[in-house]
Amino acid sequence: MNYSSLGAALLAALIASHATAYDPKAGPQVEIKAGEWWSEPYPQGFDAKQLVNKQSEIKVSGKLLVDEAGNTIVLRGVNIGDPDKLAKQGHWDKRVFEGAKSFGANTVRLPIHPIAWRSRGTAEYLKLIDQAVIWANELNLYLIVDWHSMGNITKELYFHPMYVTNQQETREFWRTIASRYAGISTIAVYELFNEPTINGGKLGEVDWNEWKHFNEELISIIQAHDKNIVSLVAGFNWAYDLSKVKEAPINREQVAYAIHPYPQKVKDAPLAETWEKQWGYVADTYPIIATELGWMRAEQKGAHIPVIDDGSYGPIIGQYLEKRGISFTVWCFDPDWPPQMISDWNFTPTEQGKFFKDYMLNAAKKDIKAHKTKK
Repeated sequence: MNYSSLGAALLAALIASHATAYDPKAGPQVEIKAGEWWSEPYPQGFDAKQLVNKQSEIKVSGKLLVDEAGNTIVLRGVNIGDPDKLAKQGHWDKRVFEGAKSFGANTVRLPIHPIAWRSRGTAEYLKLIDQAVIWANELNLYLIVDWHSMGNITKELYFHPMYVTNQQETREFWRTIASRYAGISTIAVYELFNEPTINGGKLGEVDWNEWKHFNEELISIIQAHDKNIVSLVAGFNWAYDLSKVKEAPINREQVAYAIHPYPQKVKDAPLAETWEKQWGYVADTYPIIATELGWMRAEQKGAHIPVIDDGSYGPIIGQYLEKRGISFTVWCFDPDWPPQMISDWNFTPTEQGKFFKDYMLNAAKKDIKAHKTKK
């Protein structure tokens, strides 16, 4: 027996059964053997060659969102269900984005719940976001990526187990997202934390300066990867209280502020006048995006505070947002999550769905007309 030949053959077989040394540029050369953590590849950026349309980057300019040519941009769109939820239910496909487009949307918000991010795993969840980027780009839609937690992250107390996270996971989430999608203009906005709240003291206490510092830290991490992405910061009281912004705004560039102006946030007072006093004035200085809004009637399935209304809210919020030039995404383009815009997966509009569909389609027509006039 030729032992040297046998040794060479065994060595070749051994090499073939394992991953080779990793080349960050070329990627792994062969399949990684399970459990060999030392052979795991470094994170890779999203491959922009998969995108078919050139979409303008959106930036903050004073109190406005603008495109690369300096034209004012107003984002109008919808929230969809968490991509993990939709995938598990068999509804994660391009039809959802096409349905949003048919309602006049130019933007889709992706609410990513911490529990879904952990349970699916980073690599698998990124595949969902990759697909969302591809579909949105094909339809000339923009995306808002939302870390969809509710509670007091400074004390790690939360409204429901699905929202449980911590500061380190949140830092790592945004580091991962910013690194992978740097320079991908289809993603217009990173919403850092959905709804900060202490729930009337039941979730502890929080100081604005503490909250401000944490958001600034997140933005610094994000901008180290992608300096031009818009970072969206929410105020307290379930993303409704922006009163501290006037005295102590977020000390970073490319910042906008989130508001969730559901109808019952205002108690026994005119809506538009109250909004102006409570948070509308911020739009004099900074961009605002109402990343959640909507209503439903008390007798409808899933009705709850603060979304119950008799229908008068729709025209009032529509007129106010248009007057102020405030971007928005309606909650929710999913028949399961109230207040629903659609009643089924044939995209049959609910009462609020019909209102916002008509509103967004008309606004889109005005945008096209204004663009042609400017040319």
